[in-house]
Amino acid sequence: MSSDLMLKILEVGLAMQEYQAAVDDFDREMARILRVNSTDLRCLEILMSDPDAEITPRTIAERLGLTTGSVTTMIDRLERAGYLARAPHADDRRKTLVRITAAGRERAWSLLEPLLEASTADVAEHFDVDELDVVHRFVTRATALQQQHVARLRGEHAR
Repeated sequence: MSSDLMLKILEVGLAMQEYQAAVDDFDREMARILRVNSTDLRCLEILMSDPDAEITPRTIAERLGLTTGSVTTMIDRLERAGYLARAPHADDRRKTLVRITAAGRERAWSLLEPLLEASTADVAEHFDVDELDVVHRFVTRATALQQQHVARLRGEHAR
């Protein structure tokens, strides 16, 4: 590997660390404003990402690497706060579906929307389609690698 490539990899790595810190800071502020913890916020993000998905407590547990018991406690807490609601599954009454409430979506969206609008405008101004294809490929690969190592840590350090 050339030294120029190695230096650029280190530079990108540092930029990614700074980006992750900024995302963590934003998420921490959202959680503070919503009066939830970071895991609760991740649950709300999952529910907001696909509002039409049939998401069960088990799905949330798998996505967050939690036990179903701890997810039940979290859902109870978020339901009391008015952020989500439970509903029976239409085809399988043994299953429960979890959905973000309209009020929960509105509250979270009011915090997210300014960032998303500014990001969209900034990206449109500074990048063309070909550049965004490269960025997309990079972020997709980095995400897959990160997810692999989350799974590795969960497997090596099972609860």
